[in-house]
Amino acid sequence: MNSSTPPAGASLRVEGLGLEIGGATILKDVDLAVEPGSLVGVIGPNGAGKTTLFNAVSGVVRPTAGRILLDDVDITGASIAQRAGAGLGRTFQTSSLFPRLSVLENVRLAAQAAEGGSYSLLRFPRRTDAATERALELLDTVGLVHRRDAYAGDISHGDKRKLEIAVLLATRSRLVLLDEPMAGVASGDVAGLVENIRALQRDTGCTVLMVEHHIEVPMGLVDLVAVMYFGTIIALDTPQRIMENPTVQSAYLGSAA
Repeated sequence: MNSSTPPAGASLRVEGLGLEIGGATILKDVDLAVEPGSLVGVIGPNGAGKTTLFNAVSGVVRPTAGRILLDDVDITGASIAQRAGAGLGRTFQTSSLFPRLSVLENVRLAAQAAEGGSYSLLRFPRRTDAATERALELLDTVGLVHRRDAYAGDISHGDKRKLEIAVLLATRSRLVLLDEPMAGVASGDVAGLVENIRALQRDTGCTVLMVEHHIEVPMGLVDLVAVMYFGTIIALDTPQRIMENPTVQSAYLGSAA
């Protein structure tokens, strides 16, 4: 394995996960098993609990029941930093980039930390710097090397999503959570972003879990689809079988019990 190749994908297992806030049930008895190196889509109507599930897995919120295992290690009580150190990376519905840093600097900082350094702006990038070389390589992978000197806040929404993928690649995450990566992306950018996600999983071997509100987006991309409805998973199957599932069809029509 060379220095630019991340470790193999991680497995994720969610068992009986529940979350109650102020007496309201947000997640209930969520069970999900994701194999290493797979690409799994999580879909469901608005309010189904998709982002809350991601928040629980990534450590933003603590579940009130159940447990979360990464490579068979219980991380339910781990901090966000500890999960990141174990190889869990995540994007959010809204951009989490540094808008007044350049495209290159955003990726270089992540690569610098992955190389054992720190998120320090005091170490200016050099062409001979390993983190800079890694960042340029990743920007080329996602098709943004020509925008390397632009401020991250000035590029298009679709390019911001591509940049977030490059940052995740730089962190060498083994489990990547993509929270509605197509949200706000112009229709002309969707195909390119889908190819970036496909390449992320195919070329690095990492495990990808992707939340999408629109059912059609992940169907030609993922290995399996998990369908959430009222805080629980009602189906987990191949895209074709999910499309044919009457319970799923009923849920999207708003009439599932």
